[in-house]
Amino acid sequence: MLPDGCMDLIWHDGSLLIAGPDTYAHVGEDRRGSRYAALRFAPGVGPRLLGLPAGDVRDQRVPLEAVWAGPAVRLLAERVAADPAAGLDAWAAERARVLEPADPLAAAVAAGLAGGTSVAEVAAATGLGERQLRRRCEAAFGYGPKTLARVLRLRRALALARTGTPFAQVAVDAGYADQPHLAREVRSLAGLPLGELLSGV
Repeated sequence: MLPDGCMDLIWHDGSLLIAGPDTYAHVGEDRRGSRYAALRFAPGVGPRLLGLPAGDVRDQRVPLEAVWAGPAVRLLAERVAADPAAGLDAWAAERARVLEPADPLAAAVAAGLAGGTSVAEVAAATGLGERQLRRRCEAAFGYGPKTLARVLRLRRALALARTGTPFAQVAVDAGYADQPHLAREVRSLAGLPLGELLSGV
């Protein structure tokens, strides 16, 4: 799993766990025949629905019972047991309806950085000081705006590269200084060269 600024709620063979936002590629290991269903929350959405700051679970896989009371976890596990994917979707929709409205700052920051706007420009648009913006970003995304920008730029680069765009053009279009900069960032965040990552090696 590559860094993407997202949190996940995962059902795995009857258990529920939270996958926090990653700052590096996470390689899963599992036994044959395991069953999964998962909700991937867009950047900034998971903390609201799961009830914890994203930074508390950064680079971690945490059992839901470590965050919620046991009876609430058992109730959700029982509810989704028959059809985990549909059950998780229904739970998320219901929870979103009863919670306070989402913080518009998180959505604005994520949208700006995902679109390639610089961190400085996004910070200026929020009207917040650097430290305050960093605190809000760590709670919403699991890391500060500079790391989020790197992660979202990687997503843009991979989307372009998967269309067959030459790597030099990917670097330009995704906002890297040059192709070597793209190569360094991909290796740093994904742990593999771009060519190997795309080939599934």
